[in-house]
Amino acid sequence: MRERQNTHSTADGSGPDPFVIPTKPGELEERMRGVLRRKQYAITTEATYVGWYKDFARWHKPRKPWEMGAAEISAYLTHLAQNREVAATTQNQALNALIFLYREVLGMKVEGIDAQRAKRKKRLPVVLTKVEVNALLANVTGEAGLLCQLLYGCGLRVSETLSLRIKDVHLEAGNLEIRGGKGDKDRTVTLPKKLLPLLMEQRSRARILFEEDRKAEEPGVALPHATETKNPSAGTSWPWFWFWPSRSISTDPRSRTRRRHHMHDIGVTRELAKATERAGITRRVTAHALRHSYATHLVLRGVDIRSIQNLLGHSHVSTTEIYTELAKSMRGEITSPLDDL
Repeated sequence: MRERQNTHSTADGSGPDPFVIPTKPGELEERMRGVLRRKQYAITTEATYVGWYKDFARWHKPRKPWEMGAAEISAYLTHLAQNREVAATTQNQALNALIFLYREVLGMKVEGIDAQRAKRKKRLPVVLTKVEVNALLANVTGEAGLLCQLLYGCGLRVSETLSLRIKDVHLEAGNLEIRGGKGDKDRTVTLPKKLLPLLMEQRSRARILFEEDRKAEEPGVALPHATETKNPSAGTSWPWFWFWPSRSISTDPRSRTRRRHHMHDIGVTRELAKATERAGITRRVTAHALRHSYATHLVLRGVDIRSIQNLLGHSHVSTTEIYTELAKSMRGEITSPLDDL
């Protein structure tokens, strides 16, 4: 069996394991998943990266990834732009997945990738008026309703909200901590005072499920890799329990352990769609639209753009500046010359 040694090292000085040509179906996929998990990539990123690897392999079939390199990656990325007409962000996502495959799993250098770049399209985010937000939130019920209020009240991403732990929500202090948000950044956000009593009730509901799990001796909740290594018993402790726990036990897609996970975002999406229709809003409203609305409404209140950048957890202020333009439009600062006639 032929073996290919790695030609690079990771940031800590240790390169990936030497690559050995797979002999079994699905073996390379499993190796890729193993490296992604060892490097603590999110499960959504794992699914996305593996999906791109499989699509790349199908397109070049019967050639194997380790028999190819930069030229084949370039051809595939050009195919995505020309024939599938994918967005620029989608093409970049595919590129990142394949770079990870070659460098971290196959241990191969891939340089000189030259592909036709997909056209970057500038799309404005959906921003609701305050009247629309009020109508929407009035029509979302139950835990999903409270969660949506928190999305708008704090400008959170839905993934950040669902992955909150009990220890992250400080109701007595009136704030919450986002741990390992997008870009692996932490930040603190002030909680809306009107939500504090409702959030206390939610914490009490979570406590009931926590006690049920301990009584039934269910496995603890999933933990970040570093925490699980240092303190494996933390999964059965109250501080690490989910703030938005699922009502049912399910199988962990990684460990295959039957345990309680947090609520699924599909439930939130479904309830938002129903509420949008009931509120008579004709635009497509997603959970992220509440985050966009939060940021734009802060601009309308006169909050400076740097503060909004910190609240949203953006790496660059240029990402946040779009809300300034949206706020100008909502204020009606730029009027049509037709109105002057």
